[in-house]
Amino acid sequence: MTQLFQTFSADFVSGFKYTIYASLLALVFSLIIGTIMAILQLSHNRIIRSLAKAYVAFFRNIPLLIIVMFFYVVAPMYFYSFDGFQAGTIGLTIYTSAFIAETVRSGIQTVPKGQMEAGLSSGFSYSETMRYIVLPQAFKIVVPPLGNQFINLIKNSSILAMVAGLDLMYQGDLIASTTFNTFDTYIIVGLFYLVLTLPLSYLMNYLDKYWSNA
Repeated sequence: MTQLFQTFSADFVSGFKYTIYASLLALVFSLIIGTIMAILQLSHNRIIRSLAKAYVAFFRNIPLLIIVMFFYVVAPMYFYSFDGFQAGTIGLTIYTSAFIAETVRSGIQTVPKGQMEAGLSSGFSYSETMRYIVLPQAFKIVVPPLGNQFINLIKNSSILAMVAGLDLMYQGDLIASTTFNTFDTYIIVGLFYLVLTLPLSYLMNYLDKYWSNA
């Protein structure tokens, strides 16, 4: 295994970098989109609320691969041409945002309604109350499930191997097919993923304990 890593270390590291890049982009934008959709699901406007719920239900129940393939194969035929990395990252973002939306929505609904009423009675607008009072409390509540979604996002980034040909999983497939040493190759790939997911898991656990005792 050591010799395999030394021989193909540049390929492993290159794929690792692309995996980190795609994961960070998808994490940031899925959190933003998911939070917006969570808020819209609780809107007093029935049309907006229905559209947000339809977005969440639609993308939660479609396989990630289909979403990615839509942007990689179908979209260039009618709208705009995306390369493999863009299509994979966009698909990963949209797919994850639907799950984050449900997680954040449940957190918002857990916050006592009196918090919103207190903010409005203090002169804050609805958006200001949501931003400064409700959402900070909601995020503290949903740290564990939100952390699980982030970890799932990193693992799901392996979908890039299907379209981009740049990420860690693709490099692992390429090395395994070249050396026929599949066991050691995928052990190394798995260790690289653990380098990403374990610190994130410990961070979310720390934040959960810290905010629980605050």
